Amino acid sequence: MTTRLIVGPFNRVEGDLEVKLDIRDGRVTQAQVVSPLYRGFERILASKPPLDALVYAPRICGICSVSQSVAAAKSLAAAMGLSMPANGELAVNLIHATENVADHLTHFYLFFMPDFAREVYRNESWHEDALDRFTAMQGTAARDMLPARAQFMHVLGLLAGKWPHTLTVQPGGSTRSVSAGETARLAAILAAFRAFLERHLFGDKLERIAGLSSAQELSAWAAEKPATGGDFRRFLHYAQSLDLPSLGPSAGHFMSFGSYQEGGSWMFQPGVFAEGETRPLDPGLIAEDLSHAWYAAPDGPQAPFTGETRPDADRQDAYSWCKAPRLGGRVMEVGALARQLVDGHPMIRDLVSASGGNVYTRVVARVTEIALVVMAMERWAADLVPEQPFIVHGRMPDEAEGIGLTEAARGSLGHWLRVEKGRIANYQIIAPTTWNFSPRDETGVPGALEQALAGAPVRAGETEPVAVQHIVRSFDPCLVCTVH
Repeated sequence: MTTRLIVGPFNRVEGDLEVKLDIRDGRVTQAQVVSPLYRGFERILASKPPLDALVYAPRICGICSVSQSVAAAKSLAAAMGLSMPANGELAVNLIHATENVADHLTHFYLFFMPDFAREVYRNESWHEDALDRFTAMQGTAARDMLPARAQFMHVLGLLAGKWPHTLTVQPGGSTRSVSAGETARLAAILAAFRAFLERHLFGDKLERIAGLSSAQELSAWAAEKPATGGDFRRFLHYAQSLDLPSLGPSAGHFMSFGSYQEGGSWMFQPGVFAEGETRPLDPGLIAEDLSHAWYAAPDGPQAPFTGETRPDADRQDAYSWCKAPRLGGRVMEVGALARQLVDGHPMIRDLVSASGGNVYTRVVARVTEIALVVMAMERWAADLVPEQPFIVHGRMPDEAEGIGLTEAARGSLGHWLRVEKGRIANYQIIAPTTWNFSPRDETGVPGALEQALAGAPVRAGETEPVAVQHIVRSFDPCLVCTVH
């Protein structure tokens, strides 16, 4: 007999989320992921002066506002024909990376790891350790991490003035130049953060983590010390004992818009990864399907430049405020796992070749990315040249359009801008969780999370199945961005 279980609202998740599960014989047979909150930022932006996007778009979210700023600035820069000077690229990369790394750290310590302290795992040999280290807001990990994160966020104080909702990031670069003394302060902040990561998260040098090149090397590294020799080792130990590589399988197609540009190149390359190969990304293939979302729409998927956001809460065939974006009609998973697969990280590709995308590989990719990005931040800070320009300026044409593509912590973020008669004629945003938490499309194909939840085990008597919690959190959802 099939039963229906509604899980939600989820704690430790940004925004509102509800998951409807059909369960048979102790397994999820199908899922509907519901984003129950409509906000309407795309409609708010209509008819505004184009540069107002830099004020409104970051307020979509309070934890990834810099990512929204970067995407908005990129769309405006494309419309204006602007390119940033070298210092501008470095400063924006540092600002953006600070937020992304802080998000990864927060997700690992405060959102994901506390689930291992649940009572359902009381019989596991590591449970007492998990209780002591990761009990939500009471474990020793939070007491270690939160001061280190707060100190790390001083990078944003130096380069962006404040966080969230800074206006420092502009189409032509950064409005905040820095002095030689401030670059020294940046280096000191990053050195202190590195010390925290190497002592508590990894129990090893960042270079060692970044250099791991295979699943076998990762296992050998984990075995060098006891499981308590760093919180990443703890995760690897817990995950293997629970067989997390078998939980929350990916649909198989991964996408990255590319992130951290410098001198015409990317730190993480854009592209699509599927069937063991990377191919180029064609943004012209992106369209949003509204067949199962509470919006009025013409027939067929909508390209973002001409897309509409007209709420229709009475649609009988809809179950979410989240649209269903597709690339060439295909479901795409986005996030740190997708970024590393597209960019060709050898260990992440090896892990996925062995067990696919899943709860385990998503978290490993996210934590590995912390090491990779912090090392890059050290180099970017050293490369700043205080006496050189940080920004260029330009004029917005009365008729223009632009696309701003970037990578937030949670994955691919795009802003599509069209300007007519000097005003915003249309502004469409597709956020990472919109990709991952999309409803079904017109062909009935579920989104990435809905597919990942199929087959998840549900223990007898569970009202908040722990396997479902692990799967949902492995995507690190941000629901306020999802429907903006």
